[in-house]
Amino acid sequence: MRAHLAEFGIITAQGPHKILTLIRAIQAGEVPGLPQIAAAALESLATQLETLAVEIRKLERQLMVWHRADETSQRLETIPGVGIITATALSASVPDPSVFKTARQFAAFLGLVPRQTSSGGKDRLGRISKMGDGYLRRLLVVGATSVVRRAGSNTSATGAWVRS
Repeated sequence: MRAHLAEFGIITAQGPHKILTLIRAIQAGEVPGLPQIAAAALESLATQLETLAVEIRKLERQLMVWHRADETSQRLETIPGVGIITATALSASVPDPSVFKTARQFAAFLGLVPRQTSSGGKDRLGRISKMGDGYLRRLLVVGATSVVRRAGSNTSATGAWVRS
C-alpha cells in the first residue's frame, strides 16, 4: 500500500498505525493529488484491513479464554520466551507429555535434534531432522531467539546462563 501511494508522491512511515492514520486522512479528503480511482481502491483495501483487524482481535480473545482455562498452557507460559500463542499451541498439540521419557525425546518429536544413524557402538549424528510440527518448531525458535537477544541486558540468572 505504501509503495502504491509513493507513486503519487504520498510518503508515510512504516507500521500499521501509520497506514491507518493515512487511510483516515484519505477518507476525509485531506490528501491532495490522489486520483479518485486510487482513493476508491484504497478504500476497499482499508475495509479489508479493518475486517481483518476485527477478526484477529476476536481470535485473540478466544485464544486468551482458552489459555486461562488450561492449566498446562499457563504453566508453559512461565518459561522464558514462551508466550500465550506458543503455550496454547504446545498445549493443544501435545496433549499428554508423559509419553516422552526424556526431554530429548520431546525435542526429537519436534524435529529439533540431529538425526542419529548409529551402528556398532559408533555414534553418528546427522543434520537436524525437522520431522515434527514446523509451526511449533518455528514458535520455539522465535522464543529462544528472543531470550538470547534479551540476555545481554538481562541481569537475572537466566540471562547469565544464556551469556555463558
